[in-house]
Amino acid sequence: MHISKWTSAILLSVSLLIVCTGCGDPATDLQSNYAAIVLASYEDSVSTARELDEAIDAFVAAPSAEGLEAAKTAWLAAREPYLQTEVYRFYDGPIDNPTDGPEGLLNAWPLDESHIDTIIAGTDEITAAYLEGQNETPNEDSIAVGYHAIEYLLWGADTDPNGPGNRPHTDYTDANGARMGTYLATVSDMLVGHLESLTSAWMDGMAGNYRSEFAALDSSAATEKILTGMIILSGFETGGERIQAALTSGDQEDEHSCFSDNTHRDMVQDLQGVLNVWEGSYTRTDGSVIQGGGVHEVVLAADATLAATVDSRIRESLTLAQALQPPFDQEIAPGNTEGNARVQALVDSLTGANDGQEAVLMEVFTLLGLSVEIPTE
Repeated sequence: MHISKWTSAILLSVSLLIVCTGCGDPATDLQSNYAAIVLASYEDSVSTARELDEAIDAFVAAPSAEGLEAAKTAWLAAREPYLQTEVYRFYDGPIDNPTDGPEGLLNAWPLDESHIDTIIAGTDEITAAYLEGQNETPNEDSIAVGYHAIEYLLWGADTDPNGPGNRPHTDYTDANGARMGTYLATVSDMLVGHLESLTSAWMDGMAGNYRSEFAALDSSAATEKILTGMIILSGFETGGERIQAALTSGDQEDEHSCFSDNTHRDMVQDLQGVLNVWEGSYTRTDGSVIQGGGVHEVVLAADATLAATVDSRIRESLTLAQALQPPFDQEIAPGNTEGNARVQALVDSLTGANDGQEAVLMEVFTLLGLSVEIPTE
């Protein structure tokens, strides 16, 4: 579930002084390298989304089973870099600021598939403006655009407990096929456009964009934003909304990427994004690496013991996410003792009251004289 409406509840106060003898200020190094990582990961998200758009255009022009599979493969590939960007949320940055942040148009969920079916079966002209107006209308789960709308249009409803949805390519050649193809091509174009707006916001050397504003912040204010994203993604969003809620219900409708059965990768890549910011490192889709100051160096300069604790917890959480067995809907299924235990172990690693990832990152906030209010619903 996208929670941009809660980000206004993040209340921050800052009193941070970090000293590093014989080297640059770790917080300043973090600030500049973070911006470089953000830009690189959004650029990768754009490039993979364009490849997805090309695969979709080819499929819509001549629907075939092979073309549909190619589009699915491209969708899975496009998710990999984007998921690593979710750690840049929750502080009213470009992705989810309350004025024009596009997060709700990119990754909103859960999705009521009947809403999309109704649009396709209707008579209104399918345009980007129309679909954007239909997003979250009339209900919060009336999702009309973004990654998960594309996912549904490619895979169809997941009615198989042992696998993903199995939409036939002939859905695009029957009576509603032309409208479905127009819908798919339109939301794919929109996805690229919304991601391009984020790349522009973080582009280096552009006067007046968000990156120029971020660079002008004092290092304390920048550090607080960076940590806020890490804390809320770790605990409230991933540990709570995406994992604990699904485990509690045991319902595949509550998993994040239910149509494609790609939910396990959602968890892995979200937590990889946290590790990226902690380490100050991002591996691009072409294999090149952006490397520089990370949150680890900031914490290490203030409290080496806490730095080691946080480092251990983040790596353990990622390892536990990697241990999830696809499909995720079987991991959370009632009666799957081993699967439930794997999911619960990840929840505990992220949200444990005393030593979970959220908790130890909150200790960093306390150490540095910061405060953050976590959403409660």
